[in-house]
Formats: sequence, structure tokens, C-alpha cells
Amino acid sequence: MNSIDLTPLYRSSVGFDRLASLIDNALTTDNNTIGYPPYNIEILDENRYVIALAVAGFSQEELDIQVEKGVLTVRGNKSSKDERKYLYQGIANRTFERKFNLADYVEVTDADLTNGLLTISLVKEIPEAMKPKTISINHGNASLEHKQNKRLSKDDKAA
Repeated sequence: MNSIDLTPLYRSSVGFDRLASLIDNALTTDNNTIGYPPYNIEILDENRYVIALAVAGFSQEELDIQVEKGVLTVRGNKSSKDERKYLYQGIANRTFERKFNLADYVEVTDADLTNGLLTISLVKEIPEAMKPKTISINHGNASLEHKQNKRLSKDDKAA
């Protein structure tokens, strides 16, 4: 597999190293693990998402969900104690690990296992300090009057 040279990105950008590593990681992911378990990523609204994984045959105790350094990891550990003899086994009950890279400020809020679907709820909560704010523009005269009033009050304090 060919690799993409991300050097131009590093030359003209600061702080995008995580984005570059995400792109590189996505391009080098092993294709054998991409299909299992199948999943959907749904946008509920501008700041809410749901990931649904088809984990038929897994119990709640056999599933593990963790978030670390912006990566959501879902693991299914199937015990190997199944002593059944199959004529045909079309339902994959194998151990898996599925990773999802989360954007900044995306948090996992809930997880639910119903009818073989593991549903993970996510919300993007941008801190107030990061939200856009409108700056009012003063009229030229009002700004001049304000500056003069400031000078007068400094003079009063000095006297």
C-alpha cells in the first residue's frame, strides 16, 4: 500500500499532528478487521451522534467500552468454552476490537445493549470559552468619550 506524504501539512501547520496521524492510521488499517462487527454512525443533530454495533451473541459481560486520549474502543471477548457442534456457523461469535477516533470535545454519554445492538451515545460539548462570540463595535464618538472619562477619573485619583 502506498503512503501519502504529509510533509507539506507539517511545514505550514502547527498543532495538526493528530489529524495527520489519523489520516495515516486510516490508510494503514488492516482491511481484514474492517467488516466485523458491522456498525452504523448516525447524526441525531448538530452535536449528538450514535454508534450502533451489531454484536449478536455477545452478553453485556463480554463487552468492554473504553475512551482514552480521544479514541473510543469497543471490545468483545467471547469465551472459548462453547462446546456446541455446528453443521454450519454463519453467526460470527469471535473476539473483536473496534476503534473510533473522536473529535475534540466529543464525549460518550451512554451505552445500551438491546436485541443484539450495542448503541453508544455521544455528544459534542464545546466549552463556553471556545464558542464564537460577537464583539460589539463602539461608535467613534462614544469611544472617544469613554477614553476621556477614563483620563478624568485617573486625574481625580491622582489629585
